Amino acid sequence: MPKAYWIAQVTVTDPDRYAGYQAVAPAAFQKHGARFLARGGRTETVEGLQWARHVVIEFDSMEQALACYHSDDYTAARERRDGACEAQIFITEGTD
Repeated sequence: MPKAYWIAQVTVTDPDRYAGYQAVAPAAFQKHGARFLARGGRTETVEGLQWARHVVIEFDSMEQALACYHSDDYTAARERRDGACEAQIFITEGTD
């Protein structure tokens, strides 16, 4: 079964409000076995739109990744993130 990845591109617009998201989101990720592969490190945009922050999170399966995103815990985290950033998040399946 291929692994799945959340890929998020984020530009924080309200750091104080975003801190509220950061305080609660880790619980959702931990419950679903998420592993952070990249989180806010050095980035160079070579094509397309530039985002301030990039995050790659690995899950054991697409089902696990989607379950995390739709979980009550992550829904509560997303509500705290609302208005704190611009974000584009997608979930993609890896290759075997």
